[in-house]
Amino acid sequence: MKSNMGTTDKIIRIAIAALIAVLYFTKVIPGTVGIILLVLAAVFVLTSLISFCPLYLPFGINTGKKK
Repeated sequence: MKSNMGTTDKIIRIAIAALIAVLYFTKVIPGTVGIILLVLAAVFVLTSLISFCPLYLPFGINTGKKK
C-alpha cells in the first residue's frame, strides 16, 4: 500500500470529519443521515491516518509530493 495522499488532503479530510462530528453531536444532523455521515467521517479520519485512499487508485489520483 503506497501513500497517495498529501498533507493538504489529510487536513481537509480531518476538518470535514470534525465538522460532521460536531454537527451530529449538537443534533443539527440527527437520525439515519447523521449516522451515515459519522461513518463517512470515520473513513475520512482512517484514510488520513494511513495516508492511503483506495478510491484514488482506479482514477490514478495522487495528492502527495512527487519524488
